[in-house]
Amino acid sequence: MTGAGRRRGRDAEVPPTGPVRDPTAGGAPTADAPTAAARTRAADHELGHRQIVAILVGLMLGMFLAALDQTVVATSIRVIADDLHGFSIQAWATTAFLITSTIATPLYGKLSDIYGRKPFFLFAIAIFIVGSALCGIAQSMYQLAVFRAIQGIGAGGLFSLALAIIGDVVPPRQRARYQGYFLAVFGTSSVVGPVVGGFFAGASSILGIAGWRWIFWINVPVALVALVVVTKVLHLPHTRQDHRIDWPGALSLVVCLVPLLIVAEQGRTWGWGSDRALLCYAVGAVGLGAFLACERRYADEALLPLRLFRGRTFAIGTASSAIIGMGMLGGLLLIPLYLQVVRGSSPTRAGLEVIPLVAGIMIGSVLSGQVVARTGRYRALPITGTALLAVSFLLFSFVGADTPLGLMMAIMVVLGFGLGCTMQPTVLAVQNAASPHEIGVSTSAVTFFRSMGGTVGAAAFLSILFTLLPERVRAAYSEAATTPQFQEAVRDQPEQAQMLMQAAGGEAGLNDTSFLTRLAAPLAHPFKVGFSESMDVAFLVAAAIVLVGLVVIWFLPELPLRRGSAAQERAAAAAAGEDPAA
Repeated sequence: MTGAGRRRGRDAEVPPTGPVRDPTAGGAPTADAPTAAARTRAADHELGHRQIVAILVGLMLGMFLAALDQTVVATSIRVIADDLHGFSIQAWATTAFLITSTIATPLYGKLSDIYGRKPFFLFAIAIFIVGSALCGIAQSMYQLAVFRAIQGIGAGGLFSLALAIIGDVVPPRQRARYQGYFLAVFGTSSVVGPVVGGFFAGASSILGIAGWRWIFWINVPVALVALVVVTKVLHLPHTRQDHRIDWPGALSLVVCLVPLLIVAEQGRTWGWGSDRALLCYAVGAVGLGAFLACERRYADEALLPLRLFRGRTFAIGTASSAIIGMGMLGGLLLIPLYLQVVRGSSPTRAGLEVIPLVAGIMIGSVLSGQVVARTGRYRALPITGTALLAVSFLLFSFVGADTPLGLMMAIMVVLGFGLGCTMQPTVLAVQNAASPHEIGVSTSAVTFFRSMGGTVGAAAFLSILFTLLPERVRAAYSEAATTPQFQEAVRDQPEQAQMLMQAAGGEAGLNDTSFLTRLAAPLAHPFKVGFSESMDVAFLVAAAIVLVGLVVIWFLPELPLRRGSAAQERAAAAAAGEDPAA
């Protein structure tokens, strides 16, 4: 297409009868009415509600497994590490999963655009099954880290491809309604995960096998069901396009991300300015330079085409996802810590206490889906949701050791509602502005940047928390030492006072806070005060970061939503004889 058919510059409104996309991304389609043959070809690829729901079941099973696996392992990793005699290196089991899932995400998006979604989604499920089975037989922490890396390869595809497939089969105006189910699945896993993890990790053995091993093996039958369902119901027509595969870009992305993700996870232990951290920064910078050079050389065939960033919707969508992901995931990490350390909840109980958060996510996602479906507008939703995220984190910064649980839960509802209004509309905006032939790479880019932002946020907030904690705890105990209740408790429980002094004076209290449950309330309370005050600072930082995201998302353009799904538009373009890569 040439001339008026390829408009560039600022975002322009295109009549929704044709394939609307962000013109600044390059290759904007003509707004001419489709031919009769194109309309017939597109109608052949239109799916009914029952077909979409059947596909959704398989997709949600896969996404649920990937989301659940993160929270399940997080609550049981200490039991696993003790059994495998690898407590000091337990973080590598989490880091390995994070590295491979993050790197795999853009690869799945690009390759599925070229070869089709279904084979890669089935591959992701199969790899996840293999990784889960291997994790269940791990005999050392290093083995578990390797097997978790295999799991992560599968998980990277389960997240991004599920959203891309919905983009293929559902028109944008109806898509938010269905994508809300995925967000509900993600929220539900945050509740079910700690409960399931606590149940299995708390059992010494099940059927003669260590209980924690069932955390991984339980994935296998559920994933097999997802594999069968997706194989039977997911039938997406795809015309393979001949493209070079950007393997140099993929390799340079690995070189860039692996050291940066490692230092994000290990920097607090190593020291952010240590020799190992500086080496990781240097290698990551070299990898980033090589990646940008490869993407420029491969142009439209690149793993992540730089041309896409010229599109205002894509640039703002990915940037806001990274910024909001940094504040969102980093802040969310602190809530379970507060419930377990300050309120003394078990992992299982803490999982149940965040149900208001999940309820807020579900309400927000369902409501946002209905608003988009009825009005065809989406821009106000992520703006409102991001503002609510900032307000909720600001409110969390006032939460103390004695804050009533009911008030804490009320703030959780606000936070969850903000998430429900933010995450899927942003994905929808990017998908709607993208070419139908780039749904995969566009969707995976949003997921990729959100994951990267979340990793940085989690590392930053934990660093803030544990940097401030010793000083805040000492200050709290100095203030409490003058009170009659504390002095009486020290006289009555001298052995507890000695335990407390040892924990507060070193790293033991930071690595294992279980001693708090063995202390009298007057002795434990100052530690909880210091912990909550340290968290308040981290929540304030989260609020500030999300406010930056609010400024960015404010400039998100409002493009008319396309009437057809990506599969229908690809079929119509093929019938009309248009260049599918345009």
